[in-house]
Amino acid sequence: MDRRAFGLSAVASLAVAGCDRSNYVSRFKTYHGPEVTSVVVNKGARKVYLLNGEGILREYKMDLGFAPLGHKRVEGDGKTPEGLYRIDRRNPNSSFHLSLGISYPNAADRAYAHALGKRPGGEIFIHGEPNSEKERKRAARVSDWTAGCIAVRNEEIEEIYAMVRDGTPIALRA
Repeated sequence: MDRRAFGLSAVASLAVAGCDRSNYVSRFKTYHGPEVTSVVVNKGARKVYLLNGEGILREYKMDLGFAPLGHKRVEGDGKTPEGLYRIDRRNPNSSFHLSLGISYPNAADRAYAHALGKRPGGEIFIHGEPNSEKERKRAARVSDWTAGCIAVRNEEIEEIYAMVRDGTPIALRA
């Protein structure tokens, strides 16, 4: 084998070795257990429950919006919504470690805010910790640090993201 062919094969071998992902840990988990038929958020207890029928599959501690008491009414109020919604989207590239979208605002939420001459807000998610180190440090210092979202630890959102499908009903309770 000539030097050129040897050099090219050595570079190719190193490139393939560099692609070895045996130590790589994906944030995208898989789940093969019972279906999550609903999600319940108990704001007062600061808990998220994943249910299959009446049975609790998983339970997580959570943080909420910076003004957690009461139902979200308008943009910027820092409240987490209350009521029945659906998981309607997922964002693997959010400012937080994965996120699942909640279908807030519904028609009633929009009408209420409109009657006040305000916007209802939106972009309510269940998400992990902030990706920004500065924001992660701030979130670690205070509870109820989001703008109205439901925040869990990164390992937990990875599990939730794998278990909960789009269209799953979510009940957010006081």
